[in-house]
Amino acid sequence: MHPRTHAATNPRKRALIMAGSGEALSYQELENRANQVAHLLRAHCIKQGDCIALLLENSPAFFELVWGAQRAGVYYVCLSTKLTTSEVSYILQDSGAKFFAVSAAFASTALELVHDAATPEARFVAYGALPGFQSYEAARDGFSVIPIADEAAGREMLYSSGTTGRPKGVRVPLPEGPIDGPDPMSDRTGALFGLSGDSIYLSPAPLYHAAPLRWTMAMHRMGATTVIMERFEAQAYLEAVQSHGVTATQVVPTMFVRMLKLPPEVRAQYDVSSLKVVVHAAAPCPVPVKLEMMDWWGPIIHEYYAGTEGNGFCYCSPTDWLARPGSVGRALVGSLRICDEDGALVANGVSGIVYFAGGPAFAYHNDAKRTSEAQHPTEPGWTTLGDIGYVDDDGFLFLTDRKSFTIISGGVNVYPQEVENLLITHPKVADAAVFGVPNDDFGEEVKAVVQALRVEDAGPALAAELMAFCRAHLSSVKCPRSVDFIEELPRHPTGKLYKRLLRDQYWTGRDNKLV
Repeated sequence: MHPRTHAATNPRKRALIMAGSGEALSYQELENRANQVAHLLRAHCIKQGDCIALLLENSPAFFELVWGAQRAGVYYVCLSTKLTTSEVSYILQDSGAKFFAVSAAFASTALELVHDAATPEARFVAYGALPGFQSYEAARDGFSVIPIADEAAGREMLYSSGTTGRPKGVRVPLPEGPIDGPDPMSDRTGALFGLSGDSIYLSPAPLYHAAPLRWTMAMHRMGATTVIMERFEAQAYLEAVQSHGVTATQVVPTMFVRMLKLPPEVRAQYDVSSLKVVVHAAAPCPVPVKLEMMDWWGPIIHEYYAGTEGNGFCYCSPTDWLARPGSVGRALVGSLRICDEDGALVANGVSGIVYFAGGPAFAYHNDAKRTSEAQHPTEPGWTTLGDIGYVDDDGFLFLTDRKSFTIISGGVNVYPQEVENLLITHPKVADAAVFGVPNDDFGEEVKAVVQALRVEDAGPALAAELMAFCRAHLSSVKCPRSVDFIEELPRHPTGKLYKRLLRDQYWTGRDNKLV
C-alpha cells in the first residue's frame, strides 16, 4: 500500500497523467523523485515533525513533493492557489513552515513574499525561475534516488478554507510505524467502492483541497493510474473519461450541475460507460440534480460526508440514496449525535447541530478557542464541523445547512440549503446563494443572489420569475424576498461557496450581525 511497492513490482506503470498536457510519471519516476525530495528536505535541516508549504497548481511536481515529505516524516501544508499574498504569509507564519516550494505560475505572490518575515530561507520555484528562489528541479536532481536513512511517515496538515473565519490548520499526530504501513483512507475507499490497482481514477479538482489530495494519494498507494485535470471544465471532463477509459472519479455537486448545463448534443458526443464508481462530497447535492445524473450515468453515484478534520465519516450507497433521496448516509467512523444549541440530544427527525461521538481526535493548529468550539459543551469526545441536520429512524443523516448561515426570520429558523437546492433546478439559473439580510420587522429576511445561465436574462423579470418559482415549491417564510444577480458566484474551485463574501456586503455599517 505505497508507491514504492508498485515501483518495485510494476515500475513502468503510469502513476499519473496530466489530462491536458499529457505529461506523465511512472511509478519508478515518482519513487525516484520522491526520494530526491526527501534528501533535499534533510539537506535543509527539515526533520521529522517539521512543516513544509507548497503553492503549486495541479502538476507532477506537486506529487513529487508530497510523497517526498510523506517519507521524511514531515507535515505538508498545501496552499490554495486562490489565496492573497497576505493570506499565504499568514499560513506560512502560523504553520511554522521551514521550506516553501512555489510554482512560477504564481510569480507575483512569490516575489512579494521573498522579503516577508514568514517566508523560510529554504524556498524553491518549480517550472521556471524567480529572483530569490532556487530552482526546484535543479536542487532535486542533485540528490540520490536511494531512500534516506531515517525514513518516517509524514502526512498533510491542511487549512480550512476560511468560509466561516480565518483559516486554521488541522493538525493530527503523525502516523506511527513505517512509511508503507496501513492507511485507513486506502483501506476504506478500497473496501467501500471496490477500487484497486486496476482502477483508472480521474481527479478534476485542485490538489490542495483535502479530498482530491487524499484520494489521489490513496490511489497511488493501491497502484492505480490517476488522471489529473489541470482545472475542471465540463466538456474536458467528459473527454478525459472517454479518452482514458476512466473507471472511478470523485466530484462535487457543482460539477454535476455544470455538466448537466451542457447542450444535450454535446453530452451525447462522449462515451462514459467505462465509469463504474462516481463519488461526490463537499456539499449536499440537490435531489433533482442527482436524480438526473443517475438517469444519465446509472446508479453508480456514491456519496459521503466528512471534513478535513477527519472526526467522522458518513457513507450513502446509490441504493440507499434512491430509497432516501437527500441523505448523506450513515456513520461509518464516529457515531452521530444531533444536539440543540445547549448540547441536549434531540429526537430523530428534528434538526440540530451534527456531532460525531468517538471519532478521531483533532485540533486546530495554534487555535485553542476554535478547537474548544468544535467540542460538545459537556460530552468529551463529541466534535462538530458546525453543520445542521437530522437523523431518521434508521440512522441516516440529512444535512440542512451550516450553523453560521442559519437565517432567523421572525423567530423562525430558515436553512438556506433547501432554497439553493430548489433555485439551481430552474433552467435559467447557473448557480445560486441564499442567506439572511437585515429586515427591520423580522430581524432577517431571505435574500438570493443568482448567477444566470445567460447574462442577458439577469434582471427584474427573472427575479420575479424565480421568487414565484420558490413560492410554488416552498413555504412562504423560506422564499427569497428579493433576488440580486452576479456575473459569477465566488466559489472555491472545489465547489465550496464563499457565502460570507456575499452576505457581508448586505450588513455593512452594522457592528453586530445578530438580530
